[in-house]
Amino acid sequence: MEIALGVFYHFIGGFASGSFYLPFKRVRDWSWESYWIVGGLFSWLIVPWVAAMLTVPGYTGIIAATPIGTLFWTYVMGLLWGVGGLTFGLSMRYLGLSLGMSVALGFCSAFGALIPPIYRDLASVSGETFTAMRHTRGGQLVLLGVLVCLAGISICGRAGMLKERELSGDEKKASIREFNLGLGLLVATVSGTLSACFNFGIEAGHPMALMAVERGVNPLFQNNVIFVVLLWGGFTTNFLWCMVLNFRNRSFGDYANRRASLVNNYLFSALAGTIWFLQFFFYGMGASKLSNGASSWILHMAFIIVIANLWGITLNEWRGVNRRTFAVVCVGIGVILVSVFLVGYGNSLTAR
Repeated sequence: MEIALGVFYHFIGGFASGSFYLPFKRVRDWSWESYWIVGGLFSWLIVPWVAAMLTVPGYTGIIAATPIGTLFWTYVMGLLWGVGGLTFGLSMRYLGLSLGMSVALGFCSAFGALIPPIYRDLASVSGETFTAMRHTRGGQLVLLGVLVCLAGISICGRAGMLKERELSGDEKKASIREFNLGLGLLVATVSGTLSACFNFGIEAGHPMALMAVERGVNPLFQNNVIFVVLLWGGFTTNFLWCMVLNFRNRSFGDYANRRASLVNNYLFSALAGTIWFLQFFFYGMGASKLSNGASSWILHMAFIIVIANLWGITLNEWRGVNRRTFAVVCVGIGVILVSVFLVGYGNSLTAR
């Protein structure tokens, strides 16, 4: 029952993540950096604080009592994840929900599985190393899953190339206004690689969650105190870059532009940011019910990929392509999902 409940929470979180970008499509006459950072204020500052205040009484005292080293590494992982989150938004801007999320999250699941054991090998710290992975059934499944993931990403990239050849510029931009395959694949690769740092940040901040439970906090919400610190790092990266873009593009005027529907733009940006955070609110609840953090992360990725692609099909992002191209992208997405479950199962075997 506990595992089923954990999977259900991960589904809700995956649905939130796969859907959060939709309200941004209702924003008009604002530059990307303007609506991204307004949404980010809710994603990374306002809503996490409110969630922690409601579910983790005395969370500020827990943060104050946490060793500086724990806070530092949690924040640094947030900074690195922030770059991934920033380019994650760009991935969908240039590739659309379907292709953008599939490629970015495929890389995210692969690197999230490989980086920790490689680090343990190099730093000679405790835990499963890359060398050990090659000699255990669970580790071998994880490595196989990574290879399958890369194959799926290649297939999705092939589908994107076919789409680019088949459709005219106007047809491509009818479904995705700024479609750019080459740039989109580049930023999706960067995004997927660095977005895995969010999971590392949760691991780094785990002492805060333990302290919260020791102080009587419901274990279901223990990770909410970690998110406060982790998302400070994410906000820092995104805020600085969006301010640079506001300056470079002379778009500071967006925030008071009377030609735009300001109430509409602020409302939908805030809604997108709130939905975005809900993915990790429910992720934390799901992870508290499952024993393996890596498997929780992989399960989260799988649900996001499914939901994002359902939205992509609903929004006609592949409208106008022939059946062969649509079949290729479906195969690519299916292969990525298979890889995600291989990695998750391999991690669960290792945890046992």
